Amino acid sequence: MSGNDNIAQRPEPAAASAPANGWAIELENINKRFGAVHANKDIDLKVARGTIHGIVGENGAGKSTLMSILYGFYTADSGTIRVNGTERAITDSRHALALGIGMVHQHFMLVDNFSVLENVVLGAEDSGFLRPSLERARRELDRLEQEYDLEVDPDATIEDISVGQQQRVEILKALYRGAETLILDEPTGVLTPREADDLFRVLETLRDQGKTVILITHKLREIMAITDNVSVMRQGEMVATLETAKTNPEQLAELMVGRRVLLRVEKGAASPGGTLLEVENLVVADDMGVVRVKDVSFSVRAGEIVGIAGVSGNGQSELLEAVTGMRDQKAGAVLLGGKRMQLRGDFGAARARAAGLAHVPEDRQRMGLVTGFMEWENAILGYSTSPEYGRGPLLDIAAAKARAAEQMRKFDVRPADIMLKTSLFSGGNQQKIVLAREMDRDPDVLVVGQPTRGVDIGAIEFIHNQIIAMRDAGKAILLVSVELDEIRSLADRILVMFDGVIVGEADPATATEGELGLMMAGIGAGAAAAAAREETP
Repeated sequence: MSGNDNIAQRPEPAAASAPANGWAIELENINKRFGAVHANKDIDLKVARGTIHGIVGENGAGKSTLMSILYGFYTADSGTIRVNGTERAITDSRHALALGIGMVHQHFMLVDNFSVLENVVLGAEDSGFLRPSLERARRELDRLEQEYDLEVDPDATIEDISVGQQQRVEILKALYRGAETLILDEPTGVLTPREADDLFRVLETLRDQGKTVILITHKLREIMAITDNVSVMRQGEMVATLETAKTNPEQLAELMVGRRVLLRVEKGAASPGGTLLEVENLVVADDMGVVRVKDVSFSVRAGEIVGIAGVSGNGQSELLEAVTGMRDQKAGAVLLGGKRMQLRGDFGAARARAAGLAHVPEDRQRMGLVTGFMEWENAILGYSTSPEYGRGPLLDIAAAKARAAEQMRKFDVRPADIMLKTSLFSGGNQQKIVLAREMDRDPDVLVVGQPTRGVDIGAIEFIHNQIIAMRDAGKAILLVSVELDEIRSLADRILVMFDGVIVGEADPATATEGELGLMMAGIGAGAAAAAAREETP
């Protein structure tokens, strides 16, 4: 057996003969370098007109770079772009739009205090007078909403509509500007399951009306559910293009990573012990003084993972920051091992760590790392006064470096270079650095926010296994994730937050995605279960 037998073999590309409707997009031998990094290497990609085409790959595979070239954010170093059969040199995003290529970004580009209509028109006014532009846009918006099933109130203010509605506005903006090919970058990351289903129906309608959709996502379930064809990228290269109906998630994962990947979380039943973390009547405000956590109470036992599900922005971030001492609470209490913690003030987080609570924050770059520091320096953040690193004002640098090297080995951080700045590690390896620092302390309680956000499939598998191992070692774990699949796979109990309130509790073994999705939209547990049963055929 050769040394490469465990590496996924590249299947033959899908037949390149022109489809009945022709090619909407053809990319040939696209190359792009950023210094020494070869982000795109001789990329070939053909997207049939009137189809939904998925693009998947690990972090750093080159997906976003390739789509940025197509949309005019970057210019390829070499290669050819053809749009509807004609060779084009796309110079910027305005040029791309003029050629019928639109893009809906992961983070919406909307003005919150403008109306839907004003956002659609913004930058596309057709006269020096705003009123005629708005009147014409209103008529065109009504036509687009009817044709593509994209209903949204044109007079509603953006900040007053749901995230799913805001995404519709982004799609309408692109269609209003004449997009025939629509690129969507991780479009479901901020949606409830029901909103994601609504989006899929919209995309199917767009396809049926002759539009072309390119979908960038790391969620293989979505690829299988909505796309006609899928292309897989790995390390800057295009390794396969397949008909979706002729592949499966396991094959796609293997092509993405280059080895077999276990897509499911394997864990035994939990054996909960005594309560280690208690949150009582917690009230927390954001930086503007707006209350985001409203009288929340729950507990986490030893040997148990409690997951908090919810659409981003419903108080989860403020809850985690208050529980870990990073944000003052207005009222309520946090108890660790039955002892009430004093978490207010500048040293709240330090007191939490000293009491046995470790924290993996939601935003690793802003809150978990100092990216300008070397890896070994980040490995001791928050723990530099530990006796193993010396006593008094002097730091035992040799001991710190040795501990950092051991953490890198145990958590498979690559490259295993403690002197490398953390800004130069991939997102998945940055996350492993934070996890290693916090988990290696053998805490009684681990609070984890978005454990696999922006992390590729191979690292996700590793991180999930580490979390399960901590649970099985008798630790209490509080997990917050916007990924419903992740919550359902890891958690032993699920709490759902909406508008700062715990609206329900569910058993992940029995709760349906529909039930959880309704709770995430603000419907209480009982009503959500009843509504989910009514929707079941």
